[in-house]
Amino acid sequence: MIEYTDNINGVKAAQLAGFFADWPNRPDAKQHLEILQNSYKVWLAFDGDKCIGFINAISDSVFYAYIPLLEVLPEYRARGIGSALLERMTKSLEDMYAIDIVCDESVAPFYEAKNYGRCVGMVKRNYKRQGTVKV
Repeated sequence: MIEYTDNINGVKAAQLAGFFADWPNRPDAKQHLEILQNSYKVWLAFDGDKCIGFINAISDSVFYAYIPLLEVLPEYRARGIGSALLERMTKSLEDMYAIDIVCDESVAPFYEAKNYGRCVGMVKRNYKRQGTVKV
């Protein structure tokens, strides 16, 4: 049974193995835990002691929130876990004026189906700082 929590107390880096699988330079599990610990809001999905999905948001705590990461382990995809995480995060951020997400074109239909709209955006990436694990 999948369990969801917004409490990261007690989560260990070892429980975060397997994420960022398609990234050429991914954060290691220790960095992943730091990302979650430094986020404004976090939701995690667990199958027993194994973290199988997560979503995080950063925010000014007043007006604006940004969801940079939503991921479900490959072997758990297409089971509604990503949708459940996004639903919980959206509810957690319901008092914000704006909730923004930047995503790859391939997953845009997922967010559109959840009432997120497309917009024009600009990004600057420093891929040398993407993560510590080289593949």
